[in-house]
Amino acid sequence: MRRIRAAVAEAPGAPFTVHDLDLGEPRPDEVLVRMTAAGICHTDLGMRDTWPDGLTPMVFGHEGTGRVEAVGSAVRGVAPGERVCLTFASCGACEQCATGHPAYCLHARSLNFSGGRADGTTPLARDGTPVHGGFFGQSSFATYAVVRERGVVPVPGDLPDEVAAPLGCSGQTGAGTVLNRLRPEPGASLIVMGAGGVGLSAVMAAVAVGCDPVVAVDPVPARRALAVELGAKAALPPGDGLVAALRDLTGGGAHHVVETTGRPEMARQAVAALRPRGELALVGLGGEVTFDVMPLLAKGVRVHGVIEGDSHPGRFLPDLIGLWRRGLFPLETLVATFPFEEIGSAVRAMEEGGVVKPVLVFD
Repeated sequence: MRRIRAAVAEAPGAPFTVHDLDLGEPRPDEVLVRMTAAGICHTDLGMRDTWPDGLTPMVFGHEGTGRVEAVGSAVRGVAPGERVCLTFASCGACEQCATGHPAYCLHARSLNFSGGRADGTTPLARDGTPVHGGFFGQSSFATYAVVRERGVVPVPGDLPDEVAAPLGCSGQTGAGTVLNRLRPEPGASLIVMGAGGVGLSAVMAAVAVGCDPVVAVDPVPARRALAVELGAKAALPPGDGLVAALRDLTGGGAHHVVETTGRPEMARQAVAALRPRGELALVGLGGEVTFDVMPLLAKGVRVHGVIEGDSHPGRFLPDLIGLWRRGLFPLETLVATFPFEEIGSAVRAMEEGGVVKPVLVFD
């Protein structure tokens, strides 16, 4: 067992508090990673607040990056000393994994959201009592994490930690929704509902492939300003007159809308803002959304549900790093860093809207 520090949620909705835990050594198909940074995502907060009581105490975190410390006997893809980005877990053998869509792995729930490994065990413990983990296959709110080999992607040594960390979820989710699923033609109009880490990643990807116009919608003025700085033609607040303004900006309706907020009213406005045969990508986690069927039918709207940007991380993250090197995916502009032990301050900054992407950094 290895002594580590980890941010623990003791009960559903409880704040993250940092404790000493014990971490087991990696199994044959697992990798031990010493964390250097971990992004905080709204999914961490939403899942913490709704997490089943029987699966607490729990360590969350799913945007990690670090260095490989040790590997299991069956691991061949990475070696100790390599820098890696952590991402979601997938089995690698089911139909979805075999066809290049591991975000829809048939075993995703047991591998990512069961509170441990697929067999029910957890590598984490406190004073001999198991602590749940394995969130998105990693639980990276900790100084070390044990991760399945398929959940690590080697990254270049010169990639900053504050860029590498968000790539594993918000970066690939926003950008992948545009590049992997919608695949807009240059000159196509694209609207992004919500200018958080996912939404602004979608904005950057849309600008990178020549969408015109790109329009963002967000209630926070600073985030709207950042969207314009990143290349959006306009950024609007939600409210009365939004749909009319969006239709005007896009010449009668958008070709594509990426909805990241998970709010039912925004999803309905997204449909209204589309032109005939437009495409809506639903990305945000939220409650039940109901649509009037007739507008969908009459306009020939195509609705996509997208998880993790429909990304194959081992192939897609190097593409995003390539865009970053060319100055087309400046993910660092979204980031504010916080020491790991100040995770509470980082969460408050995100909830208050002053920070788009908090990234925890480790000593």
